[in-house]
Amino acid sequence: MIHPTAVVDPSAQLESDVEVGPYAIIGADVSIGRGTRIGPHAVVRGPTVIGRDNRIFQFASVGEDPQDKKYGGEPTALTLGDRNVVRESATIHRGTIQGYGETRIGNDNLFMAYTHVAHDCIIGDQVIMANAASLGGHVVIEDWAILGGFTIVHQFCRIGAHSFSAMGSVIGKDVPPYITIDGHPAVPRGINSEGLKRRQFSTEQISAIRRAYRLLYLSNLKLEEAAQALDELAETEPLVAAMTAFLSASARSIVR
Repeated sequence: MIHPTAVVDPSAQLESDVEVGPYAIIGADVSIGRGTRIGPHAVVRGPTVIGRDNRIFQFASVGEDPQDKKYGGEPTALTLGDRNVVRESATIHRGTIQGYGETRIGNDNLFMAYTHVAHDCIIGDQVIMANAASLGGHVVIEDWAILGGFTIVHQFCRIGAHSFSAMGSVIGKDVPPYITIDGHPAVPRGINSEGLKRRQFSTEQISAIRRAYRLLYLSNLKLEEAAQALDELAETEPLVAAMTAFLSASARSIVR
């Protein structure tokens, strides 16, 4: 299962059915779970833990040192969950001691070609980053978010669950759950209704999210006033509570 031209550090721990392609490099302090396939010329450096049934394509770089001038060689980590797909030339870096000390990625995510996940990012489940989408350090992406091709996310931003960014969006503030954004800088364009339908949200649930969007973006209320109105709506519409929790935790304010 390991090609004879691959280089695997003796300290790396690979389950018996892990595949490692030609000229791939698996470094020290790397653990790779069952069913994972590492493509030709891919590089995995540690400390890195990779779960089950992942697919890492050719020329990807996973677990490399962070691109942070403060980084001094500390043993920071990357954790990659299960069933993730990392396509050609994607880059995923470990954390820093100034941040979480770890970059954490959940399950069932797709990182298309040339995507970049910087140090200390936290990514949930079912996230899609299309070609060349890039995250600065310390970015948080919640479940089911989709970043269109060439989307750029500033460091410390948060991207809410079920949100969608159009191709080429430049994100400098937090993006609340359920909304679609577009532009440079990114601005809200409505709710991600198509994505919500695909994920079996009911008509009533989508209507509630649309009402929340109107309060937040179309009511001419100040942000504090809109947040209070959302709190009241969340008392009868549980899905809106995700938006109110997101707003209360926002440190960079939101796209608006």
